[in-house]
Amino acid sequence: MTAWQRLRADRVAMASLAVVAAFLLMVVLSAAGLVAADWEDEAGVSYAPPAFLGADTAETPAAAARQRALPDNPFDPLAADIRELRTQLAARGPAADSARRATLPFGADKWGHDVIKKTIKGGQTSIVVGLVAAALAVGLGSLFGALSGYCGGVVDDVFNWFYSVFTAIPSVLMILAVAAVLQQKGVLTIVLILGLTGWTGPYRLIRAEYLKHKTREYVLAADAIGASHWRRMFRHIFPNVSHVALVQLSILVVGFIKAEVILSFLGFGVPVGTVSWGSMLNEAQNELLLGRWWQLAAAASAMAVLVTAFSLFTDALRDALDPRVKS
Repeated sequence: MTAWQRLRADRVAMASLAVVAAFLLMVVLSAAGLVAADWEDEAGVSYAPPAFLGADTAETPAAAARQRALPDNPFDPLAADIRELRTQLAARGPAADSARRATLPFGADKWGHDVIKKTIKGGQTSIVVGLVAAALAVGLGSLFGALSGYCGGVVDDVFNWFYSVFTAIPSVLMILAVAAVLQQKGVLTIVLILGLTGWTGPYRLIRAEYLKHKTREYVLAADAIGASHWRRMFRHIFPNVSHVALVQLSILVVGFIKAEVILSFLGFGVPVGTVSWGSMLNEAQNELLLGRWWQLAAAASAMAVLVTAFSLFTDALRDALDPRVKS
């Protein structure tokens, strides 16, 4: 109750909580098919600009029709293929072209997909990857750190050996090695890759906290009244070090969303047919050379807002849960 009162008194924390809740609600609605379910529909022409910029006359249906009416270049080796493509496009009729809008609220990508709907659907994938992978990494790191710091001895030596092995290899190479071993694309694969390689940071900090807390008076008093080792580890000590896990959760969510971008760029990310903020940024690097900046702006802005709000809320929650911080 005291922690909640501290949190409510922080206006920045409550505003950040509202933003994070809005993103999570967006993920739930997107997963349920209530919003952005038709993101793959060709709502606009290729690279349709945002409505506030106006239509690009080079990409309108009328301009496309004039382009198809042009005679073939006799010196073009692809003239036959282009003529066949023009015939197929003409067979679709004028209604198909007129159904594709020349502008969209925030533009379209190469295939005419609405960028806003694509950003919402991509947020579903990236947020799920970031949250679930971070929760897995922090859960493993907290469990290993608690066992290592509290038990000591051989248990501590074994976990320290695993920690040394994982940290001796650069994180990017470790991620790519696990991805190469799994040899399978998908959201679950990305979560496993990031979760199984990201536990070392939380482990190191949680282990240090347990080494410090296990000899304190309240733990010794719990031992004197007959509390079990498991109860002392997770009922007495962990609430006093949970703020460390929360901070690591915030850091890893941010890092794992960025890591998903790297994996998608290198071909180990989401499969074809699945969109994420990482795949959007991967596509946007080529679009930016053509002056089509709206997909990059949409994905980057959504990531920036979520990451900032999540970090601010987690910092406030850490201060509210830390018994050493006074209001």
